[in-house]
Amino acid sequence: MITVEVVYALPKEQTLLSFEAKEGISAKDAILQSGILEQYPELDIEKMDIGIFGKMKKMTEKLRDKDRVEIYRPLIADPKEIRKRRAAEGKKMSKGGSSKK
Repeated sequence: MITVEVVYALPKEQTLLSFEAKEGISAKDAILQSGILEQYPELDIEKMDIGIFGKMKKMTEKLRDKDRVEIYRPLIADPKEIRKRRAAEGKKMSKGGSSKK
């Protein structure tokens, strides 16, 4: 038997479930066995992205002792687009906002 964790975080709430599982369990089976889908029925195991310690993984990934399966929420906005927008706004401000003394 191995110890595994399944975690899911919302902006104001985090859930960490730790349990014993058979050696060689897949990430998908760990999520199903953890009971987290009952706590968060909005989660769709067929569409979710997961990782192990911050590295994206597939559902078929075999877990090792003390692995932590992280369930990722969909992004609200694309971080690259946000950076581009901020950079464009910064250029506008520097062009129009300079004044000579």
